[in-house]
Amino acid sequence: MYSAPESMSLDMPTFHAEISLPYTLTPGGAAGTFLAEMKNRRIVGSRFANGEVVAPAQDFSASDGEPMASFVEVPQTGEITAFTRVDGTIIAFIKLDGCANEFPHRVLGDLDAVRIGQRVKAEWDDGVENSILAIKGFVIAEDAAVGTVSDLSEPEEAIGSLDYALALPYEHAYGPYYGRMFDEIKGFGRVMGVRTADGDDALLPPREIDDISHTPTGTWKTCADTGTIRGCSIINMEFIGQTKKPPYVYAEIVLDGASTRLIHLIEIDDVEFAKKNIGPGTRVRAIWTDGERKGSMADIERFEVIEE
Repeated sequence: MYSAPESMSLDMPTFHAEISLPYTLTPGGAAGTFLAEMKNRRIVGSRFANGEVVAPAQDFSASDGEPMASFVEVPQTGEITAFTRVDGTIIAFIKLDGCANEFPHRVLGDLDAVRIGQRVKAEWDDGVENSILAIKGFVIAEDAAVGTVSDLSEPEEAIGSLDYALALPYEHAYGPYYGRMFDEIKGFGRVMGVRTADGDDALLPPREIDDISHTPTGTWKTCADTGTIRGCSIINMEFIGQTKKPPYVYAEIVLDGASTRLIHLIEIDDVEFAKKNIGPGTRVRAIWTDGERKGSMADIERFEVIEE
């Protein structure tokens, strides 16, 4: 019989989480030189064979694909051609004096005071180098003289690589099914799923609707913390984003009493041993973390092979 989760309120707090992606940026010759010159408070552009100048510097022309002819230093003054506001920050297209393209950056000031066609000049941030944000932003400067493009003297060596990271913070709502599953893990150290509408095997993670029959799921069921591997990979190389140092086994495990797979890790000391002794059909048990549980799958530290 169908039974909604009786212990969870529908009005529950969200869980703060973040997806992060660290990576190495290789800016290339032109952009690398542009970034290297930020510490010298010079805006570097590219001059092409047709006489066109663009900034920031680019290796190839966007109009005809021809390679850059030379680096130039472009003026730190220009004119606003378009602008908008994002989260309280004014972002504008600025046509720097002598350039054929627009330079996107922040405008410092009040939105009500910004107009298309206004003259602006760069304002620098003394605490930033090797980043376009070394330019704090552009400020309104109606009387700023029109600057001229000049050859770049003694350019800095291009920056070869930079450590970067992308981050996506978000609020995740567990809902009554995931919410109770994690509460049971935290409070009682047990993994609970919900039965299918017409059977005794549990679905993990628990859910309101059965994926196969598309009907409401049944009552709650406690699954064992032992199970059987149905698929696995031996991880013996390091890569960005790992939470555990290799070697280890990444396994899909069906807990006893469940019908769906739980993904977790198996700790190993020897890769060759794992090749011979760990695979589909291997029996494993959960090893829970010591101390206070937090209410997540990380409360299961790992799984270990059950010696037959």
